[in-house]
Amino acid sequence: MSLEFLSLDDLQELARQYGYWTVFIGIALENTGIPLPGETITIIGGFLAGSGELNYWWVLLSAIAGAVLGDNFGYWIGRWGGWPLLVKVGKFFKISEHQLLVARQQFSKNAPGAVFFGRFVALLRIFAGPMAGIAQMPYWQFLACNFGGATLWATLMVTLTFFLGRLIPLHQLVYWATQFGLVALAVVILAVVWLVRREIRKFTT
Repeated sequence: MSLEFLSLDDLQELARQYGYWTVFIGIALENTGIPLPGETITIIGGFLAGSGELNYWWVLLSAIAGAVLGDNFGYWIGRWGGWPLLVKVGKFFKISEHQLLVARQQFSKNAPGAVFFGRFVALLRIFAGPMAGIAQMPYWQFLACNFGGATLWATLMVTLTFFLGRLIPLHQLVYWATQFGLVALAVVILAVVWLVRREIRKFTT
């Protein structure tokens, strides 16, 4: 998920001009819940580090710090006022509050895993923080899962693009990462739909 007016060339130029701040702010805003291409910016950071234009360790630290901070903002936004907004959005898409409650319960049961692995899933990377807050996930548990997931995700993204970027064009790396995120999203959606339907059947039987 990204804003269409930001092309890959635009993002690469931003990263060249503002360096580590681009990586930090891009992933922080995405993890807060704003649909910016944070993953693409992180990949660009690793790619530029591999070409010697940026420092690998600073790119990695910027990505981890931005991911952790952004998810923390998202968590508190969800905790302080996210549920009423989610109910309004649900009504727009003709999803009942009862169905949303069941979905929230399912997220609560799997919240640690969703927060930790959510960064590898398109859209979930954006909404995992706010959803954790809405589900009232204990903050210290969220913080531990958030930091662990951010460190694993950023290390893989930056390290892979650092080395592969010397052999493979940037647009191909971005394409592969996007496709992986979409496949992961499809798997998650199918799993959630199955779990929600199972829970609804329990209430209706």
